Amino acid sequence: MTDSVTTEVRSSSPKEAVGRYGIWSPGLRSEDPAQRSEIAESAAELEQLGFGAAWLGGNSAAQHAVPLIEATSQLTVATGIQSIWQYEAADTAARFAELDAAHPGRFLLGLGVSHAKLADQYRRPYASMVSYLDALDAAGVPAERRVLAALGPKMLKLSGDRAAGSHPYLVTPEHTADAREILGEVPLLAPELKVVLETDPDRARSLARGALAMYLTLPNYTNSFLRFGFTEDDFANGGSDRLIDALFAWGDDDRIRERIDAFYAAGADHVAFQVVTDQDGFALPRPEWRRLAELLT
Repeated sequence: MTDSVTTEVRSSSPKEAVGRYGIWSPGLRSEDPAQRSEIAESAAELEQLGFGAAWLGGNSAAQHAVPLIEATSQLTVATGIQSIWQYEAADTAARFAELDAAHPGRFLLGLGVSHAKLADQYRRPYASMVSYLDALDAAGVPAERRVLAALGPKMLKLSGDRAAGSHPYLVTPEHTADAREILGEVPLLAPELKVVLETDPDRARSLARGALAMYLTLPNYTNSFLRFGFTEDDFANGGSDRLIDALFAWGDDDRIRERIDAFYAAGADHVAFQVVTDQDGFALPRPEWRRLAELLT
């Protein structure tokens, strides 16, 4: 790949900092000391492969970024996504300041409101996010160093007005086009995209349904799908083929590249790839990351 950040001086532009391609993985945020070495090695390899950003999948925080940043020289490390319910704004600001002082410009704070089923404190998500951003502003966390998980129009607009942009999760190119229209040209738009490096349709869709199952129980996602033309019938039996094919890139190299290109054509600046395999979700699929890097070259 040739689109990653390669200069020693960190750019102030979030788009340049994350580059064109990134990797999204919950395995990169493990707190198991036994995995710290492999996480560092994985981060170094991702940078060498040309990925511009590593997204710490799941409810991650600044402290999870440290091993990756210390193991690399240019890779942007981002939370994807830190729940505003789990971390107080003052604590988030303090951790951000500490990390940025040690490694200026290397960390991007991704924030989200999570889901009612996953957060006991969940209430008035939009207003709560606005209050959280107010507190970060007061503590000196720059708007250009944070992005918001955003699916609906109000949160997307907020991500353009009060942050560097948006990191939408589990979306389609159609959502990306709508998000770009709401955000305007300048803010960063960095959707997550799940990739299954499998050509057999039954095998690929089976792996995809396994990865999708939990999300079909969360109204924030299903409501988003409904806004873009899917129906309740598409949620049955682990997801219809139509839904699976819209949310996942799978097939041979040409088909996967075509699906990725659709996100850029719709207005994405950066795509964060989550490679889906038959391994545990916290595994680090390094052979698949290498293959993906070759596919993207």
